[in-house]
Amino acid sequence: MSAERVSSSKMAGPPVREPRVRGLRGITVAYEGRREEIVIKPPDLSSRGMFISTAKTFPEGAVLNLRFRLERSGAEVQTRSEVRYCLPGVGVGVEFIGISPGEQQKIAAELKLEASASSASKRGSRKARSGPRGNGSRES
Repeated sequence: MSAERVSSSKMAGPPVREPRVRGLRGITVAYEGRREEIVIKPPDLSSRGMFISTAKTFPEGAVLNLRFRLERSGAEVQTRSEVRYCLPGVGVGVEFIGISPGEQQKIAAELKLEASASSASKRGSRKARSGPRGNGSRES
């Protein structure tokens, strides 16, 4: 990873290119080659990887074994991932490697559920703002 990616801000990372799910019921990370398990806060999940909020630092290229339960469907996903970038004290961005088609389908289904819930929520908030006449206009 180049220094330009994170130089603008401590929280900066690569640009978000895919739909995201922000909640999981729990996630366990095991650094491959070590026996320690790291329990962390729910990550930001996409179909290709996730950002994991953790104070733990991992080197780029480190392989992590992940196990997590999806928030909406309750499905459990297990996969290996590779650290693509690390923001010390903030978290790590990982890309899934060797993820099975079945695990990919679980994540894709979760992303669809999240998109449906998000669009329904937006429709509901637009209705609430538009008032009783439903057209969004204001009386003068």
